[in-house]
Amino acid sequence: MSADTDTAPAAMAPATRGTASPWVLMYHSVAEFTDPAEDPYGITVTPRALEAQLLGLRARGLRGVSVGELLRARAAGRGAGLVGLTFDDGYTDFLTRALPLLRRHGCTATLFVLPGRLGVDNVWDPLGPRKSLLTAEQIREVAAAGQEIGSHGLLHQDLTAASDDVLVQELRGSRDLLRELTGALPEGFCYPYGHLDARVVEATRAAGYGYACAIDPGRLTGLHALPRTHVSQADGGARLRIKQLRHQVRQLRRTVAR
Repeated sequence: MSADTDTAPAAMAPATRGTASPWVLMYHSVAEFTDPAEDPYGITVTPRALEAQLLGLRARGLRGVSVGELLRARAAGRGAGLVGLTFDDGYTDFLTRALPLLRRHGCTATLFVLPGRLGVDNVWDPLGPRKSLLTAEQIREVAAAGQEIGSHGLLHQDLTAASDDVLVQELRGSRDLLRELTGALPEGFCYPYGHLDARVVEATRAAGYGYACAIDPGRLTGLHALPRTHVSQADGGARLRIKQLRHQVRQLRRTVAR
């Protein structure tokens, strides 16, 4: 594996002690469903719910953007009114269902894909349902539409349980494959299952990523362990507002503690 660790754009400001993390929302799949049993992991929102959530953000003066765009705007002092939008796993429905809505409402997002599982399905979810993953050509189509492509590793493995060699493959190998696929090195990484530890975070930084997204990284919070807020089908405007306030309180406690 190449030792190339080309880094993300220098305009991306490093996290500093006492700096609050931005508000970043975490989505997975956008598809129609009526029975909660069809969505055992709570990873699916309907197109109608997603549109209502985007409209709700807009009504409060917030616009969804990719994490890369959000971090660059914050570094330039232009981050007010922006919220990060992320979609994990790279499901086909991002292209067919989510992207049209994002474009309709003037939003962008970061799509974290698995270049080792192109065109197959989410085999790592034993309870299903089976959801198809984007092909290489479809990922290029998403990138051409102005959305950010990030890495979710090669195979959706728990990196905290991976050997050092496997960790390098998952981090650098996936980054190199995405450069071949899209023509650009991805800035961002997303930890599968949200699992991380100090070793994995350091390896991600060393692999050249400009930032990485987690879920609730606790004391590891920083530019390479950004917390995110899970968004579900049940999250209307009031619930999202509560989740934003909860994020703000957690960040305030973190900055005070430091």
